[in-house]
Amino acid sequence: MARPLASFHLVVTIAVLLTVLGLVMVLSSSSVEAVASAGSAYGLFTSQVIFAILGFAVFYVALQVPVRMLRKLSFPALAVTVVMLALVLIPGIGTESQGTRGWFVIGGISVQPSELAKIAFAVWGAHLLATRRGEHSTLKDMLIPLIPAALIVTGLIVLQPDLGTTISLAIIVLALLWFAGLPLRVFLGIVGTASAFAVVLALTAGYRSARVRAFLNPGEDPQGIGYQARQAKFSLADGGIWGRGLGQSRAKWSYLPNAHNDFIFAIIGEELGFLGGVAVLGLFGLFAYVGLRIAMRSVDPFLRLFTATATTWIIGQAFINIGYVVGLLPVTGLQLPLVSAGGTSTATTLLMFGLIANAARHEPEAIAALHAGQDGRFGRLLRLRKPEAYLPMRVAAAKVPAPRRGGAAATRTRREGEGRGRAPRERDTKPRAADQRAGRARAAEETRRGTGRTANGRTANSGRTANSGRTANGRRTNSSRTNGDGTDRRTGERGNRR
Repeated sequence: MARPLASFHLVVTIAVLLTVLGLVMVLSSSSVEAVASAGSAYGLFTSQVIFAILGFAVFYVALQVPVRMLRKLSFPALAVTVVMLALVLIPGIGTESQGTRGWFVIGGISVQPSELAKIAFAVWGAHLLATRRGEHSTLKDMLIPLIPAALIVTGLIVLQPDLGTTISLAIIVLALLWFAGLPLRVFLGIVGTASAFAVVLALTAGYRSARVRAFLNPGEDPQGIGYQARQAKFSLADGGIWGRGLGQSRAKWSYLPNAHNDFIFAIIGEELGFLGGVAVLGLFGLFAYVGLRIAMRSVDPFLRLFTATATTWIIGQAFINIGYVVGLLPVTGLQLPLVSAGGTSTATTLLMFGLIANAARHEPEAIAALHAGQDGRFGRLLRLRKPEAYLPMRVAAAKVPAPRRGGAAATRTRREGEGRGRAPRERDTKPRAADQRAGRARAAEETRRGTGRTANGRTANSGRTANSGRTANGRRTNSSRTNGDGTDRRTGERGNRR
C-alpha cells in the first residue's frame, strides 16, 4: 500500500475480479431458463459478455479523459440524460418490461437511461459543489440548483416507475451533500424528508406496499409475494460452508425467480457456500477502503468529492442487494454491481470504476511517479496518458479590476510590480552598480588602514577578531582565530598577527 500506484492497481484488480465472477455466475444461474426459452444455454451469457467488453472499453476511455474535460462535459451529459428519461416514458419509444417503462431497445440491445442519469448526476453534482465550495459559500449555493435538478431526475424515474434506481439516486444526492460539508442539522432534515418520501412511495403503489408487507410478515403469503425472498433463504441454506459446487445449484431450475439478476447472491451462496459469499463481501469491503483512500489522498476538490460519492453509491447498492437477499431489507430490485445480469448496469458500473481509477492516478505521489517514468508494465501496455497536477484557481485575483492606463492606479501598480521583483529600468541600473562598487572600495580601504570595518560594515576587532581569515575581497588569508590580546584560541600561545 506504500507504493504510489497501489490504489490504481487495486481498483483495476477489483473491477476485473467482480466482472469475471459475474460472468461465471450469470452463465451458471441463467443456463436452465435460457435453454427452456431460447434453446441455448448461452443466450443471456453472450449478451452479458458483449456488455462487459463494452464496459471495459468505456473503462479505458474513462482512464484517459482529462479531469478538465470531464467537468466541462458534465452538464451537457446531464441534460442529454434528462431528455432520454423523458422520451422513455412515451409509448412507442420506451419499452416496458416487468412493470417498468425504462428501456430503449435499439437493434435488439436494450439501454436503460436511468443508469446513465445516475453517473451524469454524480459527475455534475461533484463539479457544482467543488466549484461553489469555499470560504464565502452559503447554504443556498450548496442546495441550488442541486436539489431542484435531483427532484426533476427523481420524478422522471418515479414515473417509470423504478424504485431501485430512485433509491440509488437518493444515495448519490445524500453522499454529495455529506462529503461537501453540509451542516448536520440541514443534512438530517433532508434525510428525514427523503425517508418520508420513500414511505409514501412504498405505500402508494400496490407492488411496493406488497413487498413491505412481505418483509414485515414473511409467512403471510409464502407462495405469493413472499415466495422469492423465501426461496432465496432456502438457496443460501443449501450452500452450507463449502457450497454445492459451481453449476450445481438446484434453485436455478425455476425455483428462484430472477436468479441471474436480483437474487444472484443467493446462487453464489448455494454453489460457492459461505466462503464464496464472504469473498464477495471482502471484495466490496476492499473497494470501499480503496475508494475512500483515494478520496482522502486527492488534492483536487472535484476528484475528492466525486470519488467518495461514487464509492458510497456502489457500496450502498451492494449492501441493499445483499441485504434483501439475506432477509434484512425489503426487496427493492437493486442489482449487485458487476455481478448481476444487466448490460447497461455492467457497462455504467465499469465506467464508474474507470473514473475512480483515473482519480487514483491523480494522487500527488502517483503523479510524481508517473512523470518519473515509474508507470510499470500495465501502464506502458495500455499507453495511458500522464495525469496533470492539480492547480487551484485563484478566484480572488480574477475579481480585481485591471487599472486604467496613465492614471495613478497604473503608476502605483507599476511601482509595486517593480518592488515585487520586476527588473529595474536601464537608466536606474548604472548608478546603483556604481554606488555598490564605490562602497566596496571604501570598505576595503578602511580595512587596510586598520579601522576595523570589513566590506559588510561589521566591526572586526571589538575585543577579538571576527573576520575568520577573510578580507574584503573574499580571499582567505589566515585560517587561525585569535583573541583580542593576540593569544591563539587553539594553542593558547601568543603570536603576531599578520
